[in-house]
Amino acid sequence: QVQLVESGGGLVQAGGSLRLSCVASGRTFSTYAMGWFRQAPGKEREFVGGISWGGGTINYADSVRGRFTISRDNAKNTVYLQMNSLKPEDTAVYYCAADKLGPGFRDREYDYWGQGTQVTVSS
Repeated sequence: QVQLVESGGGLVQAGGSLRLSCVASGRTFSTYAMGWFRQAPGKEREFVGGISWGGGTINYADSVRGRFTISRDNAKNTVYLQMNSLKPEDTAVYYCAADKLGPGFRDREYDYWGQGTQVTVSS
């Protein structure tokens, strides 16, 4: 079992930055690929980005590439999502998830999920 807890969400003006963190319980964190997803009101959950267990493979959605950066610190059981140049359309609940394989692009490929953290970008 892996338990995930996100933090770092909040309200920010357009053009601002936030850094989300996701802390995992358990000793097997370093064996999991990690992903970030988001879900806006009335929309389906969508892939934001993913990072392999060792950090050698990182994927991003086209909508965030160049603005968002995923990183991980296996010693701290933590994965990060640095979000810069935020736009109102980035407003959503952001979730981190763990994938034994991957990092996958689809939410059904992920085995464990956090509870989410709200990000609101005002115009």
